[in-house]
Amino acid sequence: MDLELEIKSLCKSFGEKEVLKNISFTAQGGSALGLLGRNGAGKTTTIRIIMGVFFADSGEVLMDGKPVDRRKIRIGYMPEERGLYPKKQIAEQLVYLAVLRGMTKNDAKKACDRWLERMGMSEYKNKKLETLSKGNQQKIQLAATLMCDPQIVILDEPFSGLDPVNAMILKDVIKEMIAGGSVVLFSSHQMNYIEEFCDNIAILNGGKIVLSGKINDIKRGYPRDRIAVSSADAEKIVPFIIRKMSGDIISAVSDEQDRNTVFVRLKDPAFKGRLLSELSEQRFDIDSFRVCEPSMSDIFVEYTEAGV
Repeated sequence: MDLELEIKSLCKSFGEKEVLKNISFTAQGGSALGLLGRNGAGKTTTIRIIMGVFFADSGEVLMDGKPVDRRKIRIGYMPEERGLYPKKQIAEQLVYLAVLRGMTKNDAKKACDRWLERMGMSEYKNKKLETLSKGNQQKIQLAATLMCDPQIVILDEPFSGLDPVNAMILKDVIKEMIAGGSVVLFSSHQMNYIEEFCDNIAILNGGKIVLSGKINDIKRGYPRDRIAVSSADAEKIVPFIIRKMSGDIISAVSDEQDRNTVFVRLKDPAFKGRLLSELSEQRFDIDSFRVCEPSMSDIFVEYTEAGV
């Protein structure tokens, strides 16, 4: 049975400042949830409560319906501000950190060798961390996060500063953790990664959850009245649509960046069938015809642009 992490009615204040205001969301094993928000929205406080660094003023952190027992649940956390020791040998500190999290020294050494090999970093085992490039240091940080085979994986801006090759390695590892049934919480301002990895999102703003749910359902909840038509006949299509469907459209314009793409805004989403039919009957050379859904960046800005 898949794991389920439930954040239920969390409230947290520091002095007079109310940081979390009754937030709730659920993350399932075998999928990733994007925990999103602007700086100061409450993401870090939520993560620290999940990990047991802070205690909530009220509310619960539940694992499979029961209060989470952090002595039994393995949590791997990769912070945005990396937390390893630059002047220590890599293997030495990876084993040390794994033992602190409950592994035997022998198991920690085996896990260290396994993850260094997985990251392509075995040759640096006895090097000091500070001798590595930033990207390679980040791979060591990820190895430290995953050494204990965590059931909950929390990744805070994991791709920050990575080159494309190291980013690909990290992508593969994250996908393996998801496929292996871990609960993955993914916090990032890079919305392309959220769309790539996450099935669900929870957006925080001002200490409240302002939007949560499946990304596909959220996108389909927007009006589906904006159509993109790609065609070598784009210059002919614009005047044709304006003439033929003037009563059913709001606008038809060519894309400023791509002159082979036409954006059509319909008065009613139901008219998209007629639009496609008219274009087909005219025998325009159509490469693609699609509904323009909002991007994650569009959605994020819409729900967080109001000041915290």
